[in-house]
Amino acid sequence: MCFNPVKAQIGGIGSYRFLSIPLTARAAALGGNPIAVWDNDVNLMYSNPALLNKGMNRQLSANYCNYVSDMNFGYLGYAHHLSDKHGTIGGGLEFFNFGKIQGYDEFDQKTRMIQASDYMLSLNYAKAMDDSSFQIGVALKTIYSQYDEFWSMGNALDFGVTYHNKKNLTLSVVAKNIGIIYKNYSAVNGVTEKLPQNVQLGLSYKLPKAPLRLMVTYDQLLRWNLNYISPIDTAGKNSTFGQDNTVKKDSSNWQKFQTNFGNRSDVFMRHIIIGAEILVTKNLHIRVGYNYRRQREFRLPERRGAGGLSLGFGFNIKRFGISYSFNKMALPGNSSIFSFTYRLS
Repeated sequence: MCFNPVKAQIGGIGSYRFLSIPLTARAAALGGNPIAVWDNDVNLMYSNPALLNKGMNRQLSANYCNYVSDMNFGYLGYAHHLSDKHGTIGGGLEFFNFGKIQGYDEFDQKTRMIQASDYMLSLNYAKAMDDSSFQIGVALKTIYSQYDEFWSMGNALDFGVTYHNKKNLTLSVVAKNIGIIYKNYSAVNGVTEKLPQNVQLGLSYKLPKAPLRLMVTYDQLLRWNLNYISPIDTAGKNSTFGQDNTVKKDSSNWQKFQTNFGNRSDVFMRHIIIGAEILVTKNLHIRVGYNYRRQREFRLPERRGAGGLSLGFGFNIKRFGISYSFNKMALPGNSSIFSFTYRLS
């Protein structure tokens, strides 16, 4: 079993890829990374530690998803407000279980069942700055992963800054998974593994005279080309549209412009995640999101499908809150996430 990073495609760079999966129902319903939503939902601190605020005081959350096949994951979160002077603290625990995997030897004979799972424990802290419109937050993560006899451990930091005003505008920037892996899966000398580092920009705006909040996130700020290159395409000539990207010598300048513009637009859109919340009432929200990159990577050549689309809702009844998201992953596979919150006082 090998865990060396593969440089040919974005999906093979870095360990602990489960850290990039949206584990809360609200995040998943809004496309995956709602880093700029100012609200009292404790689940928001998972997307951005700077969203942790005193409105989440003594709020407990639990999220669960039967992901694909027998894989499943969950997330528990809790927040406690210390004081306006000392800020707010929070904690989270997540797991990702790959289910039971049948082992085989080199002769294709069945061996024992293999267990594979990932865990992450986070400690969060956020505090408003002198200007209460700005808030900073940090999350310290301890990560443990085990695949059969191979295991790994590391630590990482998330750091975020959020600005919000009374005109319903929220801006955020967050750097995620900055840290080290001090125990690699492989014991081979010289083998190093990387965390799935990411820098994101986010914006949300609540329309002043309409029950609608719009949001957009720019993912992977420091990495431009997120295109997936098929391992079969050894020459690298296939475009992101599944067509030959080689420009023939007799092509017109207009054809060259169309090809280059289409490719650059596709690369740019892979960074963009959009979402919207319809605020039906104070306690009932309808959510929708679209992740272009997910749609491009999960589509089949002969069918575009609705991959990348996500839907959900959330409502509160006194101290209780329930959220649900439906995520269209690919033609044969979808996932649903259920979230429950409870305010202790």
